[in-house]
Amino acid sequence: MVKIKIFTLVFLLNFSVTIFSQSFELVPLGVHGGGEESNLSAYLLGEKGKHEYISLDAGTLLSGINKAIEAGIFSDSNENVLKNYIKAYFISHGHLDHLSGLIINSPLDSKKNIYGLPFTLDILKNRYFTNDAWSNFANEGDQPILGKYTYKRYSHGESFPIEGTQLTGTIYTLSHVSPYKSSALLVKNPQNDYVLYLGDTGADRIEKSNALDTLWTTIAPLVKNQRLKAILIETSFENGHSEDSLFGHLTPKLLNEELKILAQKSGKNTLENLKIIITHLKPEGNNIPKIKEQLLADNPLKLQLIFPMQGEVIEL
Repeated sequence: MVKIKIFTLVFLLNFSVTIFSQSFELVPLGVHGGGEESNLSAYLLGEKGKHEYISLDAGTLLSGINKAIEAGIFSDSNENVLKNYIKAYFISHGHLDHLSGLIINSPLDSKKNIYGLPFTLDILKNRYFTNDAWSNFANEGDQPILGKYTYKRYSHGESFPIEGTQLTGTIYTLSHVSPYKSSALLVKNPQNDYVLYLGDTGADRIEKSNALDTLWTTIAPLVKNQRLKAILIETSFENGHSEDSLFGHLTPKLLNEELKILAQKSGKNTLENLKIIITHLKPEGNNIPKIKEQLLADNPLKLQLIFPMQGEVIEL
């Protein structure tokens, strides 16, 4: 009887650790920051084992879905994945490499919400879903209003349920070539695990901002308590790129600079078990290999660095 109880306890502990360690799945539909229109920023995030995703930005959709189908992640048609697996969108800011897939594929899509800062959603309303640029598939703006998408505006630090999923989100403001805004989304699942996705962002020192410092203060307790499963954060340029011409982006040096601040707030060695997923690498020239080399060579915080590939699932 004692042996049975011990076996049962060990099994339950192992089972709970497995569930805890893999509570999300991430499907990158696009990973680059401009320059390759079939592989632009878009990440499907959902609970593991379910086909209920929020698309974190939407620079590329169908091309990435096709890659995921080829890899065996999805066994359905690309149209059905677009319509029924993607339950909602979060758009971090108004640049085309983060939303062009949403615009182009809107005629094929189904009704769903678009979450974002008012600043961002007003760009969609006033610049993209207009009759002189594209039909208005949203619920506000130029007539005729087709109403396929519903704008859901939330302010900095405001939490909301992500419809069609069991997830909740909280948006935080970022600086992307001050005074222009980008944003981050902190996503929580029913087990109180979290994933943080950042749109394009500059370092506070360069942007003359405290946006990242505020975000690090907010998430530091989650890092300390090992509730944050991953941070998706951009590193657009290699270290040789002039800081005067970063235009609201990070380098490996600046990423380390910022994450050291997070480590100071969350505690010594707390980032060692945290997955850092590097997004928005710009593909021109030899930039991407240099970024990867520099990040791997200078990793003082012993980060678990992940370089996502289009169409290849990441379990978190």
